Amino acid sequence: MKVSDPCGCFPTGRHYPGIAHLLKIRAVGVATEMDASAPWVDHPIAFIDVETTGRDPQNDRIIELGIVIGRGGMLRKEEQFNWLIHPGRPIPAESSAIHGITDADVAGKPAFAEVAHEILGALRGAIPAAYNAGFDRSFVLAELERAAVRPAEPPPAMRREVDWIDPLAFAREVYKSQESRALGDMAALLGISLENAHRATDDAAAALQVLYALAKDARVPRAYGSLIQEQRRLIRQQDEARKFWRRPS
Repeated sequence: MKVSDPCGCFPTGRHYPGIAHLLKIRAVGVATEMDASAPWVDHPIAFIDVETTGRDPQNDRIIELGIVIGRGGMLRKEEQFNWLIHPGRPIPAESSAIHGITDADVAGKPAFAEVAHEILGALRGAIPAAYNAGFDRSFVLAELERAAVRPAEPPPAMRREVDWIDPLAFAREVYKSQESRALGDMAALLGISLENAHRATDDAAAALQVLYALAKDARVPRAYGSLIQEQRRLIRQQDEARKFWRRPS
């Protein structure tokens, strides 16, 4: 008995030419308001960096948050944002030793909940990005949850189904032979200025420029949807490789 082809495909798996233009594939992890087939450098990118009281997003707090916006492959100096935030607790000395932010610096500054809507406004309409994005993303989402901020139309950075662009995943691939792919080392390697390392806006600006520098490498996809899929593949590969790392005895 002959069975009709329910998917509109030839036996080879190719779609009939007459309906190919009607079929759309939705790339996983992309912000749906952005054209996944367009070059990602042409989309607005909100690069985010946080400084914190520690490394645990459930127990530690953000004390500084910086956002810089990139458009068309250029850092927009007029679209840079910074908030010093009172964490509601003392800043440990070991944390201050890294970023230089002390209790005196955040005295009288607003709590995260007081500036949450300003932060979301700066993130609206842009692809979220961060260097070692899992860290920054986990802190931002944890703070928003504690502040009970749930807008009817959240920006891409707040939506859990949207992946943040992470240049570190591509730096680890493109510069495999480098001993370190930390932000400061990558900035120095690529000739990018980073005068105030471990301060949120300075780190975000340098990391955005690292991302644009990596875009020149042929191994970094041009289309937004393709970039996210390749990033997902690289992160899975890198996570798997780390399982086999052994600490020196």
